[in-house]
Amino acid sequence: MLILMMPGGRAPRAGATLPTVIDMRVRPRVTRFLEPIGRGLAALGVTPAAMTFLGLAVVVTGSVVIANDRLAFGAGILLGGSLLDGLDGAVARASGQVSARGAFLDAAFDRLGEIAGFAGLAVAMVGEVRILLLIILSLGGAILVPYMRARAEAEGFDGRGGLMGRAERVILFSAGLIFGVVEPMLWVFVVTVWVTAVSRFWRTYRYLA
Repeated sequence: MLILMMPGGRAPRAGATLPTVIDMRVRPRVTRFLEPIGRGLAALGVTPAAMTFLGLAVVVTGSVVIANDRLAFGAGILLGGSLLDGLDGAVARASGQVSARGAFLDAAFDRLGEIAGFAGLAVAMVGEVRILLLIILSLGGAILVPYMRARAEAEGFDGRGGLMGRAERVILFSAGLIFGVVEPMLWVFVVTVWVTAVSRFWRTYRYLA
């Protein structure tokens, strides 16, 4: 297990591991880009909750388009909705409205968005038994990964880490549909998401009394 040192030489709580690549390297850069946009939206009176609802609405719209067998176009819309959803945190910070309620709403809507995306793909793939099975396994793993993080953090551990955080899942799912490689994408998705879920489970389980 790779243990990170926090600034000042302090070690994190047991169970903390290297976060996903996007969390570690990409997210800070994206956040710096989103902050000015968040300040502009906050100045216009846009609320964090409004951005969260808008993001989900766009994701659901993309999912409906996917269900109508326009996979690439729908995936593009879904990806755009996910990017919009990423602005809610920037708006919250700019407007001083960061809250546990907002974080809870965002987490719940993230799960709804993932369910909508896979549901749309399942409708488009009706009759493809193997692909439908992969969709079920992918969705199950996608729901289990954040659940493992939540349970770990409820016990006081760092629940992040692994191959497939939410950003990685959204990018992989969208890329598979946009480039027309649905089944290969789903195989990769199933393997990586379940490896992530199991690794988060085992890492936390080892440290529980």
